[in-house]
Amino acid sequence: MRAFGLMLALAMTAWSATAAAEIVVSMQALDKVTARVSAFTAPIGKPVRFGTLEIVARACQKRPPEETPESAAFLEIRELRFGEQPKALFSGWMFASSPALNPLQHPVYDVWIKDCVNS
Repeated sequence: MRAFGLMLALAMTAWSATAAAEIVVSMQALDKVTARVSAFTAPIGKPVRFGTLEIVARACQKRPPEETPESAAFLEIRELRFGEQPKALFSGWMFASSPALNPLQHPVYDVWIKDCVNS
């Protein structure tokens, strides 16, 4: 009986970790110097790089299908340059339907979210 309880607890922990790890933020970024647009995904809590930017998605919310479509992600964006301390550029919510509402202010890069998806 005790072993069953332990197995159940381990299964629940593994399930909740798997469920949390499945959500990723679908994003696009523009390098204004090269005019290159790149599409990529950012798993929740794991840093991804685009140029000199490090992007960490902390949360992603999506409305149910019966409501007006909207996805929003809480992002932390830092600039990492060789020989310098990381510089915080952005921390806040970005909305897929209104990328200009809360944009990243950077002379070289634009970053916006497209959707919240299961990996």
